[in-house]
Amino acid sequence: MRVVSGNYKGKGLKAVPGNSTRPTTDKVKEAMFNMIGPYFEGGIGLDLFAGSGGLGIEALSRGLDKVIFVDRDAKAIQTIRENVHNCELEDKVEIYRNDAVRAIKAIIKRNLEFSFIFLDPPYKQQKLVNLLEMIHEHQLLQPSGTVVCEHSSDIELPQEIRGFIKIKSEKYGVIAISIYTERE
Repeated sequence: MRVVSGNYKGKGLKAVPGNSTRPTTDKVKEAMFNMIGPYFEGGIGLDLFAGSGGLGIEALSRGLDKVIFVDRDAKAIQTIRENVHNCELEDKVEIYRNDAVRAIKAIIKRNLEFSFIFLDPPYKQQKLVNLLEMIHEHQLLQPSGTVVCEHSSDIELPQEIRGFIKIKSEKYGVIAISIYTERE
């Protein structure tokens, strides 16, 4: 695994030890960022099931100002810290060990809004619709923001979820990417 493009292109990223997480492949990561960018002029990102931190670090490399990383696994948090350190990004990140719902509740209290939210939950515990509903209900996405969902390709997410509309969806073998923005 590596940073695919941007300021930190080519930097190696460690995977979380064991098989509790499934890192996004470089090919899928590149395709995903080509769908939403590929580069950004600032903004804040939320990497909610961060794993190794690969998506958030890629977003920082491509121009985001700051990313908040959340994962409930201690090994994942340690791996994110190592990857962030290796890319010298400590001043651009916040890293929290928490589950997704509790993390969203903490973010709501801070009145934060994000340019990009990356959701890559474990495939066997798909909670994407519920998470998208929470994100919309509490207005965690900026009006021009984007939510990127990575999920199993055998799952078809709805075209509309509350105030979000799916603008793109692609399949890459067993992986699918669905991109949502606020409905106008």
